[in-house]
Amino acid sequence: MLAMALGAAACSTTTGGQSAMPAVSIQTLQFYPYLVKGFQNSYPKRTIVVVTPTLLRDFAQAGNADHSPYQGHPAIGEILDQRDQVVQRLYGPELGPLLRDALAEAAREAGMIASTTTNPLQTELQARRADYVLAANLTELWVVKQRGKDTQAGPSWFSAARVSMIVAIYKPPFDVPFWQGASSAQYDDPAMPAAGALPEDETEIYSEPGQVLSVALSRAVAGIFQHEDLHTLLLQDAPRTRP
Repeated sequence: MLAMALGAAACSTTTGGQSAMPAVSIQTLQFYPYLVKGFQNSYPKRTIVVVTPTLLRDFAQAGNADHSPYQGHPAIGEILDQRDQVVQRLYGPELGPLLRDALAEAAREAGMIASTTTNPLQTELQARRADYVLAANLTELWVVKQRGKDTQAGPSWFSAARVSMIVAIYKPPFDVPFWQGASSAQYDDPAMPAAGALPEDETEIYSEPGQVLSVALSRAVAGIFQHEDLHTLLLQDAPRTRP
């Protein structure tokens, strides 16, 4: 089965230099806890419920790439050769539950008491079982890995991943957002040098494009709780009086 390739051959080549990787790879995509520093345990110990995010990806960063799902797996990127031709299409896990759990984990890192739900937003607002409800729209999630120049050590590779989302936090039972904001992250592996500077190291850190995308995902999710206006608002918000 092509789908079981799992990207293990992501950088393999034949002696002739042509790609020998399978046409499809199911990548592992995950949230990396504590990857982003500085916001841990800085929020009040209030309860917050995260509903399953809505997927609103427009695939603008995918260009003309095919972004149709594969056997239930959503498209998350592609691998290109030196001529910009697709040699492998990348797919990942179900994105809604993945992002929902990541948002809850980031809220816990921030110091809040977070849980998740499969309930729709309106149902959760009426349930009034938490101080806040968090809802998100995922607008971007894509990674491209491309083969670069060949060196004495073999072919070089570079990857670029971007994740963006829009977030709203509500105070039950009200359906008007208490706070709204956006968060996005771009991660390049190896890192892009500053304009006019020579790259210090052209060796990639991660062998799998799913890992590169996981870094961007983790940074975008954690970035929500790095919003100073959200931090100040929740610190100043009076605790809800429970019946």
